[in-house]
Amino acid sequence: MNTEISIIVPVYNEETNVPILYNEITSILKIINKSYEILFINDGSTDGTLNQLQALKKESTTLKIINFTRNFGQTPALMAGFNNASGKILITLDGDLQNDPKDIPILLNKINEGYDLVTGWRKNRKDNLFVRTIPSKIANKLINKMLKTTLHDYGCTLKAYKQEITKDLALYGEMHRFIPAIAVARGAKIAEIIVNHRPRIHGKTKYNLSRTGKVLLDLLFLSFLNTYGTKPIRFFGSLSILSFFGGIVSTLVLIYMKIMLKNDMTGNPLLILSALCFLMSLQLISIGFLGEIEIRTYYESQDKKTYYIKEII
Repeated sequence: MNTEISIIVPVYNEETNVPILYNEITSILKIINKSYEILFINDGSTDGTLNQLQALKKESTTLKIINFTRNFGQTPALMAGFNNASGKILITLDGDLQNDPKDIPILLNKINEGYDLVTGWRKNRKDNLFVRTIPSKIANKLINKMLKTTLHDYGCTLKAYKQEITKDLALYGEMHRFIPAIAVARGAKIAEIIVNHRPRIHGKTKYNLSRTGKVLLDLLFLSFLNTYGTKPIRFFGSLSILSFFGGIVSTLVLIYMKIMLKNDMTGNPLLILSALCFLMSLQLISIGFLGEIEIRTYYESQDKKTYYIKEII
């Protein structure tokens, strides 16, 4: 029988939450009455998460465990889920019980309306205001502005995808939250729905403000790729014109000083200094972007993964 729904759940040190979440998911999927599989990606947990998953596996024919060799992060964990899922529709959610499995039927209904991707909006978040909610709102506004999209909540893991949307995705860093923007750029039809968000009861959050900085850096790079990824000459050409213009201005100033002011130009460092400063700036930003492009080429051309699986159980 072909699998209709794949549930993908990355987990890291969620030993208390795993059995509760598994039971919640299965109770909902039994009501939906479609063939399904549940993939838990154990992202290098150091507590009893794997033991809990293995205990559940003994009593389940629909549970698949992807066990990483170490902690790689949420983006690689989701990629592993996408690459190993067999369902026609893929649904992702967090393993901390804050996403509500009762929203799964709502996501599926929206997919059945013809959307390629449906993403959740945690309109009433149950998170720390200053550490998570406010930074998230700021980041969402920046993402919309830079990527020219109109979503409210990029950080919500609760999403439903048609399988083809997840094919050929190459995600690194914290880029899983940009999947809707990437999908829009590829012509996908997406929708956003309000979903329930529950407070964390067990375990500790893995989120901190440093992740916001990483997200913003990934946003800058993704914005660059969306604009110049297939036509970098426009980006580097623009910088080249600016550099050339700066050199011309510096040269004209020197000519003015020499001819009009009769200054002695011997040893005047203006031209060399301005040229070197601008050249250094140009080289640094160029090396940064070229390095990112080179990394993507390395991973994609050689089919390299950003994670390593120890075993699939």
